[in-house]
Formats: sequence, structure tokens, C-alpha cells
Amino acid sequence: MTDVPGLNKARIHRALSRPTLLFGADRELVLVTGLASVILIFVILKLYAAVLGVAIWIVVVGVLRMMAKADPLMRAVYLRHVKYRSNYRPTSTPWRKY
Repeated sequence: MTDVPGLNKARIHRALSRPTLLFGADRELVLVTGLASVILIFVILKLYAAVLGVAIWIVVVGVLRMMAKADPLMRAVYLRHVKYRSNYRPTSTPWRKY
């Protein structure tokens, strides 16, 4: 590959372009799931609640890891998808006079 005169090259560090993951899954979803499991454990305060809370957290983190492996930004894409309306009027602007 030859260098083109006048063409500037800039290196982009990998940490600046990669998504923020925790345990291989979306960070916010893992933290919310962990918080819900901890709340379940400490509200009921029984051994079966602790086992159930840990089991729920492990299963949900496994599912979130599979989701992040398919697409690390799937949560953001889904939230943007939900904001779209099902039908848009064929006008150029909402303030157009009819």
C-alpha cells in the first residue's frame, strides 16, 4: 500500500469504538438484573430466596450475553425501534397547512 501525499491517517484506539459490556453483556441490563436479584434476596431473607435470586441472575446474565454476542447494541436499537410510530403522515412537516 502506498502512502498518498496529503492524506492524513489517524489511529483509533479500540477502547473508544467498542461497546461498554459487563460480564460480556450490556452493562445497564446486568446492573439492573443484579439489583433486582439483590432486592429479592434481602426482602424475603430466606435461603430459598437467595438461591432463587442467584439462579435468576445467572440465567438472565446468560441470556443477556447471548443477546450481546448477536449484537452488542441491541438494547439501543430496540429502544429506538419502540420510539418509531407505526404510521407517518405523507407531509413534509407537521406544521404544513392543509
